[in-house]
Amino acid sequence: MNDLILIIDMQNDFIDGSLGTKEAQAIVPRVQKKLFTTDSVIMFTQDTHGQDYLDSQEGKNLPIKHCIKPEKGWEICDALKPYVKESNVFEKPTFGCTKLIQAVEPYESITLVGLCTDICIISNALLLKAFYPEKMIIVDSKCCAGGTPESHENALKAMRSCQIKII
Repeated sequence: MNDLILIIDMQNDFIDGSLGTKEAQAIVPRVQKKLFTTDSVIMFTQDTHGQDYLDSQEGKNLPIKHCIKPEKGWEICDALKPYVKESNVFEKPTFGCTKLIQAVEPYESITLVGLCTDICIISNALLLKAFYPEKMIIVDSKCCAGGTPESHENALKAMRSCQIKII
């Protein structure tokens, strides 16, 4: 199979922890079903911060500690852990994950799901589209959630404008 599903930051802090939302909680079963029914390759990103998070630029702009390794909030949610292997998780200290650029090279299509549409989904979708303008980059809107429903929709519109397929 030459297709990839890229699960962005499906971590406890973004679902029901310090930055969790009811919209994030609602997508967990949909993402789980998507993974259960696919024969695509699966990869994850994992937002990863240290105890010094609040001293970082991101921490100064978003002063809510989250995804502090190795705390419970940093972990990928239990529902998706059966799909996690050490070799398919990319830790990232910021919104976009540059480690993905090389990792996704063999795949014809890349479908992004996860959290948050308006920050890390859009950052990674645009990063991959910039490096691979001829690859099919897809965002499954029903398997993503933003900080708010409005920011989710705004991010989808922005990605659609950049020739990212929204399903």
